[in-house]
This record gives sequence, structure tokens and C-alpha cells, in this order.
Amino acid sequence: MSAPAASAERPLPVWRRPAAAAALRAALVPAGACAVVLLLLCVYTATGAAGDPPARIGVSDARILQSAGSATTTVLVSLRNTGPVEDTLESVSSLDLGVMVLARTVTENGESRTRPIGPVTVASGGSLRMDAFGVKVAVLDPPELDLGEKVGIDLWFRNSGRVKATAVTVRPGRP
Repeated sequence: MSAPAASAERPLPVWRRPAAAAALRAALVPAGACAVVLLLLCVYTATGAAGDPPARIGVSDARILQSAGSATTTVLVSLRNTGPVEDTLESVSSLDLGVMVLARTVTENGESRTRPIGPVTVASGGSLRMDAFGVKVAVLDPPELDLGEKVGIDLWFRNSGRVKATAVTVRPGRP
């Protein structure tokens, strides 16, 4: 008797073997699901929908105290944050008014002075009413403005970005 003839067939590739093919199919399902979830997360964050919802800042009663030839004047506004997170007023600007800084009146040695301050936080659900003797916006070297004249101002917030408002010129002493 002769020895059995050697088989001329080549072995199957690994992915074609029944056990390996089943393992590969089992691994592709979770890997594919991860890829789809990662793609959806990328789209979600790219549209700005991720993270805390933004603050909602409302501006009312914006007014400029008429300077009457003074070297400085004051802009006063009322802010209301109706959003779910706090926001911070970092600066105020206006092309028509020139240099503007956040300021506060402080009393030192019995003398009241206006001092620049840093950013001002408006709490979630809170408000800030600026007044001449507390937090305000100081305008350095203001232009001459007529009573009732309206000027556009931009309030710059950390989270909300630019919030536009229109301030009207009033006489000092108006509440």
C-alpha cells in the first residue's frame, strides 16, 4: 500500500476560518458602534450644543449722564441674567464715546473717588443696576452730547459675547 497523498489544498486565511470569522464579526459590532457614537459627539460639540446653556443677558435703562464739559462722564445700565449660568461683564465699548472703563466709587479718607475695577459678575437669575455711586462705566474725555441723544454701546461678556444696547443722554441726578 502506498502512503496517502499529501493534500495540495492551501490552508484558509485566518479571517475565513469559521472560529476566527465569528470572532471578527463579534468585534466589528462594538467597534462600529463606537465609531458612530464618536462621530455624533463630534457633530454635537461642533454645533455648540455641548456644555452649559449660555447666559441670557438683558440690558435696560441704558443712559449716559450729560458731561457738561467735564473730563469724564458716566454710562449706567441695568443688567438682568435670565440664563441658567452666571456671566461676567468684562468691558464696555462704543465707537461714539471713546475710552470706557468699568469703575466703582470708593471713599478714602472722607473723599469719594472713582476707581477702575475688574470684571463684574451677574449671577444666574440675578441683576445688576449700575448707579453713579457704585458700579458704573466711566467715559474718559467724552464728546459733547445733547439731551436725548442716543448712542450705541457694546457690553462684552465672558460667556454671552457682545450684547448691544442703546444709551440715551440724560441730565445727571436722574434716578
